[in-house]
Amino acid sequence: MRLMICLATVLALGAGSTQVAAKTAAFQLNKTTWTFTDKNGTKVRESVDADGNFIAESRAGKHLDHGTAVMKDGKACFTSAMTKEGEVCWTTKPVKIGHSMTTTSDKGEKLRVTRVAYHPLKMPK
Repeated sequence: MRLMICLATVLALGAGSTQVAAKTAAFQLNKTTWTFTDKNGTKVRESVDADGNFIAESRAGKHLDHGTAVMKDGKACFTSAMTKEGEVCWTTKPVKIGHSMTTTSDKGEKLRVTRVAYHPLKMPK
């Protein structure tokens, strides 16, 4: 009887940890939009499309940056096509639309970002 109870407990705990791991791994940047104020004081809207391409523009509509975005080891990593900075990764966690978080880059920079409803952006012509 004890063996059955222990086995049931182990199976239940294993199932629970699998669900937690699945929820953590499920967070994706694709088809998300974020707003923030950059270190220069510019109010920015940044969107990541379904293919992992990002575009950032000022809220006034000026194109600021574009490139690729991927999730790596639980961090959001961006590679700009406009700079030679290379990949920059930021801490992240699942955030509901309308909620904010503070994220920290691998270089120690902190940024407060807010997730907003997905709004696809287009490259300027």
